[in-house]
Formats: sequence, C-alpha cells, structure tokens
Amino acid sequence: MQHEERLQIWIEQGNVNISQLFFHHYKNLGIQDLDAMLIMHMTAYKSEGNHFPTPTDFTSRMDLTENEVSMILQRLMQRGLLQIGQSEDQKGVLHERFSLQPLWDRLIDHIAKSSTETEIEDQKNAEGEIYSLFEQEFGRFLSPMECESIAMWFDEDGHTAEIIRAALKEAVIAQKLSLRYIDRILFEWKKKNVKTLSDVERQTKSFRTVGTRPSQQSEKTVTVKRVPFYNWLEERD
Repeated sequence: MQHEERLQIWIEQGNVNISQLFFHHYKNLGIQDLDAMLIMHMTAYKSEGNHFPTPTDFTSRMDLTENEVSMILQRLMQRGLLQIGQSEDQKGVLHERFSLQPLWDRLIDHIAKSSTETEIEDQKNAEGEIYSLFEQEFGRFLSPMECESIAMWFDEDGHTAEIIRAALKEAVIAQKLSLRYIDRILFEWKKKNVKTLSDVERQTKSFRTVGTRPSQQSEKTVTVKRVPFYNWLEERD
C-alpha cells in the first residue's frame, strides 16, 4: 500500500475530539484510566453515529470483558457522570443513547472551583506579604492594633494588596512612615475611586518632581522646579 493510500485511509476515518481539559483533570474527578479510555471510545462511537454502544461493542476495541465494561458503565452512572436518555429519529422511533453531558458539566464546575480557590489563595498570600512588608519598612514587629488596622483596610475598606503597598511606598517616599499617614492616603484614594496602580500614578504624578527639558534647538538654561511631596494629612476638600 502506497503512502498516499495510507494517508487517505487515515483522513477518511476522521478524528475524535476530546477537550484537553478532560485529560488534564479527569484524575482529579476520580476517574480511573480504564474509565477514561472507555469514555474516549464512547465518544468515538458517537462520532460514528452509534449513540448507544453495547458492552460487546466496547470489548471489540478494548481488552476488557463485557462484565468489566458493564461495571465501568455502572460506576460512571452511579457517580452521576453518565446518563442514559432517549432521542427520536426522523420516523418518530425512540432510541436510547448515552449522554456524557453530566461529565462535561462536572468538569467545568471543577475547573471553575479550582480557579476560584487559586485566586483566593493568591489573595491570602498577597495580604500576608503586606504585614511582612510593613514590618520590614517600620524596622520592627507590628502591634496588635496596627495589624487590626491593616486588616480593616482589606476587610472593611476593600483595598487590594497592591493599593496598600502603593500607599506604603508613598509614605516611605514622603518620609512620613506612620499608619495614620497611610490610612489618610487610602482614605483619599478610596474617595477618589483609586483602584489600580494606574489610578495611583495619575493621583501622585502632579506631586512629583516637575521639570522641563531644554529643547535640542535651544541653548537657554531651563530651571527645574522642585515641589515638596504631597502631604496627604493636609488634604482638603
């Protein structure tokens, strides 16, 4: 058989599409390797138009007995991963069919839950780093009252770790390292709807060193004006 003929046979047989998500997560759903292989064969049969393959059908392709196939099917149904439903053909005849929709729903729920748990864990880690950062900048351990104040910035005021870190940086730059000063910064930022680092940059930009660079075509000396860092404790409406 020529190479072209082999390739044509391969193409004519078509492909079985199963999401990579299934291969990445089926173990986490408690699905055994043999169960996963049977699910793949079930999907292949469906693509061929056979929506209700029998144990005999599976044994023709898998190194399993009909009893072993039946046990796998029963296990999948008991765990709510496989259903048997009915469909009506063009002649109005009802036919039984396997449905893997419960499995796909369970898979998506698992991925969404894992993603949420990861985000929560990342957030907790970021918040924990804030306390360490404050102790590093203050050069001492935080008092219980100071820890409570920082916790309130997270829990009650809804500030993110990156915003609190930016407020601490403002205090360090201004050489006004106190929780009262930082609290005032966060208060003003919340009032002005500062939620991202881009918002922070826009708020603080006008209070940094202001200067004008001389034009390349001009030999005039340009005076650079320096203004003091903004004192957030003196904020007025």
